Amino acid sequence: MTTSNLPAWVNRRNLIRAAIGAGLAALVGGGLLLAYLLLYVAPNLPSLDAITDYRPKIPLRIYTADNALIGEFGEEHRDFIPIKDMPELMKKSLLAIEDKRFYEHNGIDWKRALGAAKANLGGAMRQGGSTITMQVARNFFLTRDKFYSRKLTEVMLALKIEAALSKEQILELYMNQIYLGQRSFGFGAAAQTYFGKPLKDLDVAETAMLAGLPQNPARHNPAVNPKRAKQRQQVVLRAMRDLDYITDAQYQKASHETLHINRKGQDFDVHAEYVAELARQTVYAQFKEESYTRGISVYTTILKADQKAAYDSMRRNVLNYDQRHGYRGPEAFITLPASEDERDDAIEDALQKRPGSDGLIPAVVLEVGAKAIKVQNPSGEEITISGDGLRLAAGALSDKAKDAIRLRPGAVIRILQGDKGGWAVSQVPQVSAGFVSLDAVTGGYHAMVGGFDFNLQKFNHVTQAWRQPGSSIKPFVYSAALERGFSPATIINDAPLNLTGAETGNEAWSPKNDDGKFDGPITMRTALSESKNVVSVRILRAITVPYAHGYLGKFGFDLAKHPKNLTMALGTGAVTPAQLAGAYSVFANGGYSVEPYLIAKIVDGDGKIISEVKPRATLPDDARVIDPRNAYVTDSMLRQVTRTGTGGAVARLGRPDLAGKTGTSSDAVDGWFAGYGGGIVAVSWMGYDDSRSLGGKEFGATVALPIWIDYMKVAMQSRPPQERPVPAGLTQVDGEWLYDEFTGDAARHTLDMDDQPAGAENVTPGEVLTPGAPGAPTTAPAAAPGAENIKPVPTGPGR
Repeated sequence: MTTSNLPAWVNRRNLIRAAIGAGLAALVGGGLLLAYLLLYVAPNLPSLDAITDYRPKIPLRIYTADNALIGEFGEEHRDFIPIKDMPELMKKSLLAIEDKRFYEHNGIDWKRALGAAKANLGGAMRQGGSTITMQVARNFFLTRDKFYSRKLTEVMLALKIEAALSKEQILELYMNQIYLGQRSFGFGAAAQTYFGKPLKDLDVAETAMLAGLPQNPARHNPAVNPKRAKQRQQVVLRAMRDLDYITDAQYQKASHETLHINRKGQDFDVHAEYVAELARQTVYAQFKEESYTRGISVYTTILKADQKAAYDSMRRNVLNYDQRHGYRGPEAFITLPASEDERDDAIEDALQKRPGSDGLIPAVVLEVGAKAIKVQNPSGEEITISGDGLRLAAGALSDKAKDAIRLRPGAVIRILQGDKGGWAVSQVPQVSAGFVSLDAVTGGYHAMVGGFDFNLQKFNHVTQAWRQPGSSIKPFVYSAALERGFSPATIINDAPLNLTGAETGNEAWSPKNDDGKFDGPITMRTALSESKNVVSVRILRAITVPYAHGYLGKFGFDLAKHPKNLTMALGTGAVTPAQLAGAYSVFANGGYSVEPYLIAKIVDGDGKIISEVKPRATLPDDARVIDPRNAYVTDSMLRQVTRTGTGGAVARLGRPDLAGKTGTSSDAVDGWFAGYGGGIVAVSWMGYDDSRSLGGKEFGATVALPIWIDYMKVAMQSRPPQERPVPAGLTQVDGEWLYDEFTGDAARHTLDMDDQPAGAENVTPGEVLTPGAPGAPTTAPAAAPGAENIKPVPTGPGR
């Protein structure tokens, strides 16, 4: 007999029994669940110390002296914002999409939870009913795995949190702790990461975009998945409109707004990556891993405007040098599939392997014509390049071009957008460079650029690259000569000098001037201005190698890295740009040594000063390393270099206080310019890491000096010219400064050819045709002490 044939009263009785049974089962189950929650889950809930005494992991931040953020280190990018300072629009947009009954429930939104449970009856766990309080519980204490025991713990924790904290405190925790993609935690950090501005400055559309991230930061990441991020943003905007958080007009405007997303992650106010890394190393040496979590702030001596000028100048002039030396061809070649989707995938894969370099964007060539090419950039845009944009790669468009150079479909190249919006074929330079500037009195660095692109090469050429200084070392030899009785008016013969193996203790050596020419008798001032190699060697022979070598120590050089022979006069030793800047500061400040430094102040997360350097306002007597007269006279010669000599291009800056010296090492492997003005000392360098030549027509004046000039043009704008007073003990004779004790007849002697033997080629080693003072040496021994290690210099550095 089926149930349909039973009497009605029997069916009713069975239904009642079933209902009672289900009710009893539910009571028993509920009781057991309650017992489980009270007897097992509740006693084992973690302490709430992590949130009641919340200490967010604030990263290490590096700033310029004028408070521009230049670096941030730590796994979590975070910018803690108290709830009282959190924009109301941000709070409303978040609640609209994540938990609109946040202020009404006690941590559990039962209505939402039942809806989620109904949707998840299939067991796929497709929806969640988590409130913001439950998410706080999960983020601080639990994993994100969706299993029921964890969910029960989450519920109990939410109730416990609601009992311990106010709604505002809970919301503050959530909005600063939640992960929002791109290593950003909290909405303050996300605003900087995605939009490059503070959270308070975001508009409705930008705020809604951020509010859509918590559900799935990877799927809705606008930097990675802009299409899905836009769809999620629209959901948030509709929710805000439906709750009257925004008007329909605001909704319409925000829905159609085009957002400019920073796809590279967090940008900083100025490029100072090498500076930030040096500061990071200093802090890490003291605090280890805590450096990245305790909110330490480092304030450097770097000035934002100076740093920007240095970075821009280096990039521009390195690119100029690179383009002077021709196109090297595409970086790679790929096969372009016929299918559009497959082709886009192939292009995307190829370009992702080649990160951009601040405007040097990777692209794949799609089409090549006689007068134009079409390329596709990482955003999928197709760009046509023609006219001047093809100038660099003109030779690569020829059918006769070698396969490795020729542009063809599938070629992976670099493109660069000009100031007027047009595009051009470019390339990533292979040459390296370094630039540094510092305060001549305090020693604080104003700018430092350790290379063309920190992301492509971490090696800091300012502090780590030991390179031959070339002729930039000559002023220190000339300074030493002043102490031995020479003056700028001393006449020395610029004529061939042939040193035998017996004289050098090694191989025969004939130093040459860079241009291969000799000018005969010239003053020491002219010799430095024109960077005469042979004259410099004669001077060094006269004052002796040991004396000059020891004299270099006054300027902070590492003497072990400089040869004890006559090639020292031509800069065959080794210096770093930072060390050379410190050395030139002695001439710039009147004869005092400085200790260059980068970090002015370190502050912990609570604002307590950990360490601080008080910059000196005056130069103490115990810091003096050379006679003030020496500094003054050497400065006058270095000013001549920048007016009529190898650094004459400096004259176009129109300042009387600029001084400096070019330098080119043997075979043009290194190009330098070191100089100063307005209280700033700056050094620029260019060269290849594998020490190959910069080119037969390249010198310090062509590769390094333009960097220096472009920087000083900006750095000098707010610094008036500095004219130093004449120190006591100097007398001007025939327009030249001499030490008072060296003002005898010999010091004023003008070269008379009748006084000298004919045939300059027979000048004995080290001979000075006219000494600078009575008793000054006229010849050196046949082989000056320390000269035994001389090695031939093929062409001789200069300029």
